[in-house]
Amino acid sequence: MTGKTDPRTALVLFSGGQDSTVCLAWALSRFARVETLGFDYRQRHRIELDCRLTVREQLRQQFPHWAPRLGDDHLLDLGLLAQISDCALTDERAIELQANGLPNTFVPGRNLLFLGLAATLAYRRSATVLVGGMCETDYSGYPDCRDNTLKALQVALSLGLDSPMTVETPLMFLTKAQTWTLSEQLGGAALVELIAEHTHTCYLGERGQRHPWGHGCGHCPACELRATGYAQYRAAP
Repeated sequence: MTGKTDPRTALVLFSGGQDSTVCLAWALSRFARVETLGFDYRQRHRIELDCRLTVREQLRQQFPHWAPRLGDDHLLDLGLLAQISDCALTDERAIELQANGLPNTFVPGRNLLFLGLAATLAYRRSATVLVGGMCETDYSGYPDCRDNTLKALQVALSLGLDSPMTVETPLMFLTKAQTWTLSEQLGGAALVELIAEHTHTCYLGERGQRHPWGHGCGHCPACELRATGYAQYRAAP
């Protein structure tokens, strides 16, 4: 990417999945220093926490021009979220729609909590930009992924810290196919392959079978979305 490097430090909410990896690459292409933050909330797909470290190392090795910008990684234990949640991402249950129209993969308040804690860490680390992979184009209707929610949080965090805190969501209005395209624009075929091979998005935590779009069960909502987006990306002229 061309253009002047933003001197600010960015903190990327980095799960080890496709979207957060694209956001990490996006931040590395723009900011002078980038740190990462993950959360262990006893998610069923906790294997993503192992993938995080692999992805970071692969980014360092394959994109040496980004390596000097990639700073520390942080992991917070949020087991309490599983204690107060009742959903298919933290409990062994079938994934289905609820009476309110939201899938039972919705973890109420998750992104609200994540961004609040991220802002606290960012304040201590002298970072003024939070980067998240929230998206309201290809998503399950989660209210805490909507642009209005994130804009309101940006205002609340800045006021509560009495210090400007920018919340960047580069995928907010992109389809999954466009997210694959952005990956290629940021890092070429190498980044696309890195994402397919090393990231994890499957809700069930399956890493066995390797599909063209990556590892996963192939039938949960996350896998279906990723597979459909990849097919559309590959079919585009």
